Amino acid sequence: MTGDVPEAAAVEPEVVFSRRGRLGEIALNRPRAINALTHGMVTLIQNQLDEWAGDPDVATVVLVGRGERGLCAGGDIVSLYHDATSGDGAASLAFWRDEYALNALIDGFPKPYVAFMDGIVLGGGIGVSAHGSHRIVTERSKLGLPETGIGFIPDVGATWLLARAPGRLGAHLALTAASVRAGDAIEVGLADSFVPSERLPDLLVALETTDADAAIALFADTPPDAELAADRGWIDAAYAADTVPGILANLRADPQNEKALATADTIEQKSPIAVAVTLESLDRVAALPDLEAALEQELRVSAHALLSHDFAEGVRAQVIDKDRNPHWEPRSASDVGQAQIDAYFTAVG
Repeated sequence: MTGDVPEAAAVEPEVVFSRRGRLGEIALNRPRAINALTHGMVTLIQNQLDEWAGDPDVATVVLVGRGERGLCAGGDIVSLYHDATSGDGAASLAFWRDEYALNALIDGFPKPYVAFMDGIVLGGGIGVSAHGSHRIVTERSKLGLPETGIGFIPDVGATWLLARAPGRLGAHLALTAASVRAGDAIEVGLADSFVPSERLPDLLVALETTDADAAIALFADTPPDAELAADRGWIDAAYAADTVPGILANLRADPQNEKALATADTIEQKSPIAVAVTLESLDRVAALPDLEAALEQELRVSAHALLSHDFAEGVRAQVIDKDRNPHWEPRSASDVGQAQIDAYFTAVG
């Protein structure tokens, strides 16, 4: 019998892979969710990269995001929230293990890995793009690590990247959960080249036949000024302190520096324990030998953060109830003890 039951709509794949010439394209395909990563997407990308790594006909890989809003808004924090509040955390840990393995794979990929970091690129989106060999930003790019605002700590290898930013810019971005535009993204080391968004389609075509360096050079332009470069003086001085209370005191030391005062206000709105653990993570990761060691540290920290009060409360306030009024525990930076911080770095089962 036909005509009585509507035909089921075709289910779009969450990641679309295609081959054109010498180019292998990875297209994240959840535009309504700004291409937020799922565990299935991570597995698909890893399997495809493993295949293309050994394929002599693939010279370059490119990562793009479908839709107009951005490359990737990070991981699915609602799923993580439900796992933290109703489950045992096993699903989240399995996701992170595979996601972090993908981050390491991208970092060591034997062929050019070009990431179009156009539009919004947050959290896990940084992980699948900023470890690539060729990282492109546009006038629409907005890169950020919003974790401390939800009681979490930057992961996906972000602590490794931010610890190597000029001066203390990495600590500034991590603690404030700030987003940066193209010029600042290049300044802090999250991106390499600026290409106006209208040129991306032509660059994509060029990558089919031309080496990545040469193709990007054809379409790259002078990046916008980096605002953070002009603020390096007070940022480096303020974040020279080795504790969050010390940083806050430094930021408030000059009542004429409105940017510094606003930064202190911003940090005090974030989860105090998440901010403190983030600062400790950056300090510890600076002494680690490579990205994989940093990812191992991040996995321990993430496992503890998942079951913390502040992660569930932060997601509730920002995403679930959207009242934007989280009740942090402890309530202030001065209430966070070193033992509480150290506990995040202990081994997990």
